Amino acid sequence: MTVTMGKALNAALRDAMREDETVLMFGEDVGPLGGVFRVTDGLTAEFGEDRCFDTPLAEAGIVGLAVGMAMNGFRPVVEMQFDAFAYPAFEQIASHVAKMRNRTRGAVGLPMVIRVPYAGGIGGVEHHSDSSEAYYAHTPGLKVVTPATVADAYSLLREAIADPDPVVFMEPKKLYWAKDEVSLPVRTSPFGTAEVRRPGTDATLVAYGPAVPVALEAAAAAEAEGRSLEVVDLRTLVPFDDATVASSVRRTGRCVVVAEATGFASVSAEIAARVQERCFHSLWAPVLRVTGWDVPFPPPVLEKYQLPGVDRVLDTVERLQFDDAPDPRFLVAR
Repeated sequence: MTVTMGKALNAALRDAMREDETVLMFGEDVGPLGGVFRVTDGLTAEFGEDRCFDTPLAEAGIVGLAVGMAMNGFRPVVEMQFDAFAYPAFEQIASHVAKMRNRTRGAVGLPMVIRVPYAGGIGGVEHHSDSSEAYYAHTPGLKVVTPATVADAYSLLREAIADPDPVVFMEPKKLYWAKDEVSLPVRTSPFGTAEVRRPGTDATLVAYGPAVPVALEAAAAAEAEGRSLEVVDLRTLVPFDDATVASSVRRTGRCVVVAEATGFASVSAEIAARVQERCFHSLWAPVLRVTGWDVPFPPPVLEKYQLPGVDRVLDTVERLQFDDAPDPRFLVAR
């Protein structure tokens, strides 16, 4: 059947709540309204207001409530509504959610999911289009997940809800309406496993979340020009699949990281560093990045200039020194 990512996420929540009565869903407008993106549509009608309910506009209180519930036998799933709205809850996330298992020497886990609709592509105003994944990926104790396909949206959310530890589940807003032929329920690869979405031989495009469709479109355009680009979808930022990424880059010898977030001190910078450390003797060119500009997210009329597009990806690929003849000494070292 044809399913959107939003419907797949809704189905994942519904199935988890049917199978386990300790699973709860709460946040701002997630009850009768079904959330601003309708991801929780119908859950209150089916499970009642005790299990899917609205909260006050207080993100720190939402996450703090989830911490207490998770410590007492529940599996709360909370929605932050928009990426930048989650910042008031960051103290709870960094100081308590991420540290509880370590603080208690493993005695107390927090089986909770923090859903964060994130990134641009919907013409949102300020505070509605941030790419905040680096804050969470930089915080030890959190798993950070971001699906790019409909099947992964269902499967990864089910795995996140079942996980014994906290998961920050980053949902690309512009992909809520992306469609695919999927038979639900579906299970894809587990956390910590990247996927090669398109094989190639000339260079590797590493992407995640909303940047994956851009990378795939760029690879298709490059093929028309005789260039073969491999596309790796990370799927989970923490845990990170070094093996799949390094294997791809060692085969192609070149790497471009594509991400919507700003480039400085970012997840894309970490990826580039890891590739350079693990694949240095296999690289024919420096690892390059295509990212958002290092500015606050602009008004909707300027959004198209902020988000990495196919042309910027292809321009960057052309900087990978394809015409340089390899040094024979480097061939031996390789």
